[in-house]
Amino acid sequence: MILELDCGNSFIKWRALAGDASQVICGGVVGSDEELMQAVQAQSLRLRVCRLVSVRTDAETQSLVGLISQQFGIECICAQAVPELAGVRNGYEQYQQLGLDRWLALVGAYLQAGKACLVLDLGTAVTADFVSANGEHLGGFICPGVPLMRNQLRTHTRRIRYSDDVAERAQQNNGPGRTTAEAVERGCSLMLQGFVATQLELAGEYLGDAFVVFLTGGDAALAVDMAPGAIIAPDLVFKGLAAACPLP
Repeated sequence: MILELDCGNSFIKWRALAGDASQVICGGVVGSDEELMQAVQAQSLRLRVCRLVSVRTDAETQSLVGLISQQFGIECICAQAVPELAGVRNGYEQYQQLGLDRWLALVGAYLQAGKACLVLDLGTAVTADFVSANGEHLGGFICPGVPLMRNQLRTHTRRIRYSDDVAERAQQNNGPGRTTAEAVERGCSLMLQGFVATQLELAGEYLGDAFVVFLTGGDAALAVDMAPGAIIAPDLVFKGLAAACPLP
């Protein structure tokens, strides 16, 4: 079996594929290297190789690679920054500075669409990337996502204090808030929707009429109604990872 990892700053998304990569056997999201070891070991998988993408420091990534090698006795293949991959050309002036997870997501989107696409990743941070019909990455945008906006307000404003349960209830509609929690949660949601609306307009300008919208990240559901026909693609990074780290 093949172990695939998407190592972010806060969480590690993992999944195990059949040996021929034809299907996903299991997977999940964990908050630490130790939790990853426990989750994978609990599945009693017969792993033959690991491929991963990491936005962590080199030291943190190598520490995880060493742990995987020690625990499972398998090789880890790490995705690297490149100026071009699978027909997509990196649009950053210094290609190494484009986040690897973001790069692989837009590569995965272009591979799936085969045409111009807008990739919206709505997570802790929100990113938008534009890829032309001929595979040119035109660049993109980054802004705080709902979790960051919420936490900044709750951390730096003395009178804004409420639990996650209250936050979840406040998100049930977007009407004007009649409590602080409702005002914050709905305000953050509307800011996110405003960002998405702007990206859709820009995509029309830069990509023309024939482009595909991909939504990924934990808050993708908040934008579904704004982009009819959008593809919900939680595993875009893994699609790009397969192109970056092909296995024999």
